[in-house]
Amino acid sequence: MTFNNLHLEFQDHVAIITIDHPPANTLSTATLSELKEALNLIESNDQIKAVVLTGNGKMFIAGADIKEIGKIDSFEEGERLAKAGQQLFNEIENLKIPVIAAVNGPCLGGGMELAMACHIRIASETAKFGQPEINLGIIPGFGGTQRLPRLTNKAVALEWILTGDLYSALDAYQVGLVNQVVKAESLMDEALSMAQKIASKSKVAIGKAMVAVNQGLDNSLQDGLVIEANQFAEACITEDKQEGVKAFFEKRKPIFVDR
Repeated sequence: MTFNNLHLEFQDHVAIITIDHPPANTLSTATLSELKEALNLIESNDQIKAVVLTGNGKMFIAGADIKEIGKIDSFEEGERLAKAGQQLFNEIENLKIPVIAAVNGPCLGGGMELAMACHIRIASETAKFGQPEINLGIIPGFGGTQRLPRLTNKAVALEWILTGDLYSALDAYQVGLVNQVVKAESLMDEALSMAQKIASKSKVAIGKAMVAVNQGLDNSLQDGLVIEANQFAEACITEDKQEGVKAFFEKRKPIFVDR
């Protein structure tokens, strides 16, 4: 289908979403709606095993649409906007296929909240990160106050949220927010390389690993171990497990059928 604010393309088993809403790739209501539609298309495609999400040009995502926020004049409208963004980002976080954020430039406000909902973050050395909502007299509303302390720690999250300052890609790496910092010209190659490596595995095993990690983090260690055992047991009775073990003993690469 045709999108106005993003591009969706497929390369073998990898989907690439590029937010393209100039000049700042803001997450307007329309952009969020298109992102949800793109994710639905990806989920319905049995061939896709990994996703790369990036921004067009020199900007990743500047944040939510400030013009739309400026028009909010009731509690109900504010709550509606926050919950819509939170629901979409929860859907991303709970996908059974990994989403890699390729952060190519400024990653601010709602854009940083979107990046945090992704499962892996690779940043260009020119990227900037921040939650500057406090400078508008508001706070992050798409999950930033909850995901940032979980990905880093409470003190770091409060500093970033309460100052509204911008931080470098290296700063983000040092607090555990991003997995890698790479040269700008190699960002997409690195992100696609990781996505393709993941996509070479069994989609069944990928999905079960995602469920175990995502659901486990929402529970106690003991409950998480139960979830892991269940996912492991289900993986053990798949065709891909049989192929993986057979390939190991035959000293060859497995040919997974995703069953």
